[in-house]
Amino acid sequence: MNDNGKIIVKKRGEDGNRIISIRIKENTLAKIDALANSAGYSRNELINLFIEYGADHCELI
Repeated sequence: MNDNGKIIVKKRGEDGNRIISIRIKENTLAKIDALANSAGYSRNELINLFIEYGADHCELI
């Protein structure tokens, strides 16, 4: 809410994120869900951490 009492709603995509679709094996997803639950992260947060870490530490040869 801003100073004028109006509710400000961001339009979809204005947060710098993009929505994508991926295929993933069921057993891998189950592992991710278990890790997310035990660590207190959402599935999305944990997958983003994995992707960011992998992108920062990947060396293609």
